[in-house]
Amino acid sequence: MKIGNVEIGRRLERFQAACRRAGVKLTHQRLEIFREIAGSTEHPGAETVYRGVRARIPTVSLDTVYRTLWLLDGLGLITTLGPRRESVRFDPNLDHHHHYVCVQCGLAKDFESADLNVLAIPASVKKFGSVMATHVGVRGLCAACAKETAAGRTKAKGQPRRKPSKP
Repeated sequence: MKIGNVEIGRRLERFQAACRRAGVKLTHQRLEIFREIAGSTEHPGAETVYRGVRARIPTVSLDTVYRTLWLLDGLGLITTLGPRRESVRFDPNLDHHHHYVCVQCGLAKDFESADLNVLAIPASVKKFGSVMATHVGVRGLCAACAKETAAGRTKAKGQPRRKPSKP
């Protein structure tokens, strides 16, 4: 499914304004990469975005697509689903639990919450299919990163995030 032209235009304006505010050069490739993701409701992966953009710009590289997507994430123009960066994280805890993930360093911690465990699944989810399990992911800035940011030792929110450290 695709997004309408009016909404794509609104998203493109927001993208251009964010680039200007951050001092990020607005290249033709970046614009086309953003246009590709802004026009989709499918939560495309980098390879899907690459294939779509490559149809219009045959010289675009997969590396450029990845770097631009992480730039967009850092600017707060897109969010991510699933594992961060290139590394897959493994969780040996098979008990029902939730995760806290630091958006800056990638720190992941388990937590339990009786309140979250009993959240009702909205009826609208049934149109997607059956629900086998639920998991709540909480994103934020861990205490260590918040301290570094306050001390001016890391890039402020809205700037590209550093790559999470390997576990």
